[in-house]
Amino acid sequence: MSGTRTGEMIDRANAEAIARVMAATPVLAGVARAGDVIPALGDDLLLHAGPPIGWERMSGPVRGAVIGALLYERRARTEAEAAALAASGRIRFEPCHHHAAVGPMAGIISRSMPLCVIENRAGGTRAYTTFNEGYGKVLRYGAYDESVVERLRWIEGTLGPVIGRALELAGGLDMKALISQALQMGDEGHNRNKAGSALLSRLLGPFIVRSGVPTAQQAEVFSFLAGNDIAMLNPVMAACKATMDAAHGIAHSTLVTTMARNGTDFGIRVSGLGDRWFTGPSEVPRGLYFPGFTAEDGNPDMGDSAITETAGIGAFAMAGAPAIVTFIGGTVHDAVASTLEMYEITLAEHEAFRIPALDFRGTPAGIDIRKVIRTGILPRINTGIAHRQAGIGQVGAGLVRPPRICFEEALRAMADAI
Repeated sequence: MSGTRTGEMIDRANAEAIARVMAATPVLAGVARAGDVIPALGDDLLLHAGPPIGWERMSGPVRGAVIGALLYERRARTEAEAAALAASGRIRFEPCHHHAAVGPMAGIISRSMPLCVIENRAGGTRAYTTFNEGYGKVLRYGAYDESVVERLRWIEGTLGPVIGRALELAGGLDMKALISQALQMGDEGHNRNKAGSALLSRLLGPFIVRSGVPTAQQAEVFSFLAGNDIAMLNPVMAACKATMDAAHGIAHSTLVTTMARNGTDFGIRVSGLGDRWFTGPSEVPRGLYFPGFTAEDGNPDMGDSAITETAGIGAFAMAGAPAIVTFIGGTVHDAVASTLEMYEITLAEHEAFRIPALDFRGTPAGIDIRKVIRTGILPRINTGIAHRQAGIGQVGAGLVRPPRICFEEALRAMADAI
């Protein structure tokens, strides 16, 4: 086949893929127990962020999160028992992405956890994610002490059911509209979700009050939401997952539909290349560290949250969120430059996600592996930074890029497939 015909075939495939991205209508539809909506999720399986990895190669914070999940599920009584069980071969580990799910940082999902359910009602895809735990010692950063497990059980017993009832009364929340509004209020959807979290609380509030649950539980939920400026992150991630899954599996498309990290490896998946992962070593982000910590403490990047950049927000939308630089480092000029650079490697400008500071230009959406290799520009990702050791938690935030080898190998595989 000639180069011209090949290019035209890829362009047609990409046009279909990006049309599905734009048409997606993700709705936060409800709450469900993980084991009830992910059939494979039994006692012997834990889901994790990023591409496939086993216990022997997991970084410290991911191992810590595994230990915490086993304690939460009462599969072990002590840290030592949990670590021994995880290393025994009796626990299997699979990516969240293999089960229509996403999780921030370590991304661990176990069967008893309540999940937010996102339905892409235009594309027929579904995605799931955990509830955000808030700040401090949390499972996603590898902490697993008694306070972490108690919070997970409160989320299971109180937060999940209350939000689930509120969503039932509300008939679901339009995540596309929510994200669009939050972007125009100074969020970028990945590390800054202050506006989105406030909007989420405002929209759910009347239905929480009408839910019929005891007022003491309502007060607990309102207090938790008021103190958690990243409550919106997890539903945003799942909305992006359901959106990008609708564009996956289109023959010859060079659109990136997944970017994810597990603290050891960085992996991407491409629409026209099935479920194959293309991986390289995950790097330690560059950014600002909390007092008392340095880059030597930082763990290589981890989490499924780069699905936000994959869908055209996060670091791709930083021009509209200048305050993010106070968290990740850099200047307002850097934030604008980050967005402008991403237009060079994407297929379209998002029709719904617009940036006031750029005269309401749509965010750069749809990473094309051909453009990445042709320009030499790698996608930008803004991210939290976990300590290398389990249990310490977040030590900073910054920017990171995928390894180039992921895109080189994907492009070679596409050339072989055509």
